[in-house]
Amino acid sequence: MSSQKIIIITAPSGAGKTTIVRKLLSELPQLAFSISASTRRPREAEVHGKDYYFLTTEEFHRKIEEDAFAEYEMVYAGKYYGTLKSELQRIWDHEQVPLVDIDVKGALSIKEKYQEAALSIFIQPPSLEALRLRLSERGTETPSSLEERLAKARYELSFAHEFDAIVLNDELETACKAVKDLVLKFIG
Repeated sequence: MSSQKIIIITAPSGAGKTTIVRKLLSELPQLAFSISASTRRPREAEVHGKDYYFLTTEEFHRKIEEDAFAEYEMVYAGKYYGTLKSELQRIWDHEQVPLVDIDVKGALSIKEKYQEAALSIFIQPPSLEALRLRLSERGTETPSSLEERLAKARYELSFAHEFDAIVLNDELETACKAVKDLVLKFIG
């Protein structure tokens, strides 16, 4: 197994990416979750260094200047997210493969940077209506934030063809198995 490989999983919000990532991590000990850096405030029960590396905007900008990120972007107004090179290295040093769970633009940036060393998988929802239902059922969206997420999802779906593989998440177990098979084939 090459120690410098990366698995990238992305999807529009509500497509089931987090569930698939958790299942992969529980079944494949050769993978390790790559913890992202963010300038957003921690939610209740989130832990610095476990869920995210919570940074101030100033700390984030300093890391940009130091070229410390494999990728970063402002995902929402004033809210930065990024993948630290040191986080990828930490995982490689433990002879594991980083599993990067990020948004579509960040995923394309990492794929571009690491090319053949990265496997990029796009989790596709069965339809925008199914996505609307899943997001509504969460109970966390206002009507306007739901429309905003769906508009972003429409935009993100237009990039699906740029990934190494597209996995339809119509039935969770089937999608999990498809992703696991792709990952195992890639990491050898």
